[in-house]
Amino acid sequence: MNHFVLAYAGGIVGAVMMDITETLALRAGLTSGVSVGLVGRWALGLLRGQWSHADISLSPARRAEVLAGWVFHLLVGGGGVALLYAAWVQAAGWTEPGARLWGGLAFGALTSLLPWLLLLPAFGWGWFGRRGPRGSNALLASMVSHLPYGLGVGAAMALGEVL
Repeated sequence: MNHFVLAYAGGIVGAVMMDITETLALRAGLTSGVSVGLVGRWALGLLRGQWSHADISLSPARRAEVLAGWVFHLLVGGGGVALLYAAWVQAAGWTEPGARLWGGLAFGALTSLLPWLLLLPAFGWGWFGRRGPRGSNALLASMVSHLPYGLGVGAAMALGEVL
């Protein structure tokens, strides 16, 4: 099967694993402060040419922002970002399933840079979310949630090599 198709599907699976991990982390008191509604508000703002907010939580809610957040999270953040991993695997020439799986975990850790340096500053929360909502720890929460994402992508790529 095509590496990019596998990675895209794995990215969606990884995004679901990320959501499950975030739910469990929230129950343990760890949160980044990011919600799917805020992601949707940001994504809908991008469509109107608004890249950043002073504080997205104070920006007006948008119609269908939760739906937009899920679509953006799964299709763009999950599947789309995973295409970078397929390119990485192909460039590295990794054919062993173990390399693809462990590489996926490393990729997941690297994807923590996306919220730290892109999403959270665009939300108005600064680099690494240092000005995020009270009680949030975006630095740790993002890393914790992105590791299962990478595991999902890596597992799909590893299974693709076996099958």
